[in-house]
Amino acid sequence: MSLMLLLAAAAAPPMVVVDEREVMREEPPPHGEIGMSTAYRISDAVPQPRSMEFRKRVLHVGAAIGVHPIAHDEVYYVLSGEGVVTSDGVEKPLTPGMAAYLYKDAKVGIRQVGKEPLALIISYPVVH
Repeated sequence: MSLMLLLAAAAAPPMVVVDEREVMREEPPPHGEIGMSTAYRISDAVPQPRSMEFRKRVLHVGAAIGVHPIAHDEVYYVLSGEGVVTSDGVEKPLTPGMAAYLYKDAKVGIRQVGKEPLALIISYPVVH
């Protein structure tokens, strides 16, 4: 096989650009359906195979992602609003610019607190 064919075979797929407005939907948050949220399933618009999930979720006032076990490391990054994150029964407040790094096998969740919705980026690896 020629060097050019080897390089072509090893090339990455073309990039995918996703406009959050095209993947936005109103739905109850996962893991308990506590309140309502706006979900932006950004990585769902990326063709398979992919190795990570990248999502934005806005928890409306009073909403929460219920406590649930995770089978991978996961990151919650706060864009706006205030929340309280839980990991194995330990609670910590989160405000804009803060991230919670959550570990595989923990029981985790997050709830909106305060007067404004809680906007988060949630990212984790796809478990194959």
